Amino acid sequence: MKKYCQPQAGFCFRYPASWTVLGEIFEGNGVVVAPEQTGDRAQWDGITVALVAPADENGEGPSLEAVIEKTATAMREAGQNFETLQRRELTVDHGPAQMLKTRYRENVTGRDWIEELVFLQDEENDVYSIALKCAPEHLAHLEPAMQSVLASWTAVPAPAPAEDAPSASPTPSAPHRLEQPR
Repeated sequence: MKKYCQPQAGFCFRYPASWTVLGEIFEGNGVVVAPEQTGDRAQWDGITVALVAPADENGEGPSLEAVIEKTATAMREAGQNFETLQRRELTVDHGPAQMLKTRYRENVTGRDWIEELVFLQDEENDVYSIALKCAPEHLAHLEPAMQSVLASWTAVPAPAPAEDAPSASPTPSAPHRLEQPR
């Protein structure tokens, strides 16, 4: 397993050593990792891990439910034959999380996809997403990698501001952890 950390977005996780980092997304607040495949990388099966809804300067952020509904609406608009396959609660790094598993046909490419999205909110009200997107026939092969990412995902404290940069608070916040699935 390889380890990826994004201290600015506040997370670390492990992924299979044979996989490739395809690149950062969400202005550096996320990353896509994938097994080696052929063809257009935009059509590769992969896992995306990202800070998707940061809390504001007052520590207020959207609820997990609001983020999930917004995501499902966007997926319905982007795909035809959108179907929710499963929705359940789980635990990631000691905290509550929600999983949404969907199937849809992408309008632009006509390709069928399964997405297994896990959303979690940390103590500071930041909302993260860990998402497996793959062809339906590849799901059984890729779900163990998704489980490994979920089991290893941890929130990490944001780096301290530089000495010459203004600070939002006089003392850095204590690290926080959410629970890994069992």
